[in-house]
Amino acid sequence: MPQSTFDASRHRWRKVTGDPGSSYPIHHDYTLLGWDAAGGTLDMVVRWYADGGHCPLHRHLAITTVLVLEGEQHLWDLRPDGTRGPERVRRAGDYALSTGDALPHFERGGPEGGLVFFGTHARDGLLYEIVGEDGKPLAGVTIASLVADWQANA
Repeated sequence: MPQSTFDASRHRWRKVTGDPGSSYPIHHDYTLLGWDAAGGTLDMVVRWYADGGHCPLHRHLAITTVLVLEGEQHLWDLRPDGTRGPERVRRAGDYALSTGDALPHFERGGPEGGLVFFGTHARDGLLYEIVGEDGKPLAGVTIASLVADWQANA
């Protein structure tokens, strides 16, 4: 059977970095593959490097399909009492489904980075919320706001 690969060089990428004063490093790229705002869907790929960079702490609000394309995806939930849950590792080929009721979580690539596909379905357009380390919401990310960010900065 032929081996399939995702050719990252065929896509425009948006680099995301965080505040250097954060207790965890924020560094990753993302590309949008397609979206239908009226239908409430958006497909994207996130690329993490081997530098340990994370996504901002966030909580999924939309139904989200996850497929690890390359490398690894490491996740730790932020529990309501402020402690971190055990590390979960997804490897290339692993699939997961979030139904929009997830705890806030830290997320990054593995020792060699990671490339992960996310397919989201949000009836109201709200994909996820960025939260502080105290678990309190800081900002909501919608299909419209993510598309505008990507178009302006990719």
